[in-house]
Amino acid sequence: MAGDEDSLAGNKNGERTIDPSSPYYIHASDYPRQMQANDPLNDSNYSDWCQEMTNFLFAKNKMGFVDGSIPKPDQSKDMYMPWLRCYAMIKGWLTTAMEKEIRGSVKYATSSLEIWSDLRERFGKESAPCAYELKQDLTLIRQDGSSISTYYTKLRSLWDEIQTVLLPPR
Repeated sequence: MAGDEDSLAGNKNGERTIDPSSPYYIHASDYPRQMQANDPLNDSNYSDWCQEMTNFLFAKNKMGFVDGSIPKPDQSKDMYMPWLRCYAMIKGWLTTAMEKEIRGSVKYATSSLEIWSDLRERFGKESAPCAYELKQDLTLIRQDGSSISTYYTKLRSLWDEIQTVLLPPR
């Protein structure tokens, strides 16, 4: 990626440091087992999990590692070790937010992009059966004594989920 070398700067001791605005920067408070999704990824919550993880990765300036816009550099490049540290951190974040069975299926991945793509392929497919089930849920929902705001929140959640399932392919 052009400008990667600009991410490195020398400090007063002559050591190279990473600019805090760089995607290669890892804050001292970051750690691999940091929880960043409300519920671990399972067979039925990929859409919600993906949204939460995407928000978390954008906030940490690491989305480029999972969407492929920050490719793995050559081992001979200065940015190889910072990339490797970021990969280890992101892999920790992703796997911490998965059920054990799913975690085992991605433990040998060689990049965050590989993990992200594998999960999207397995769980993120447009699903006519899922859309059908959600539409059925929508027809069965009733207020049943709950407040208007609670009822509307349930409706809105189903509508949003249906929209997510029916999104056109990218």
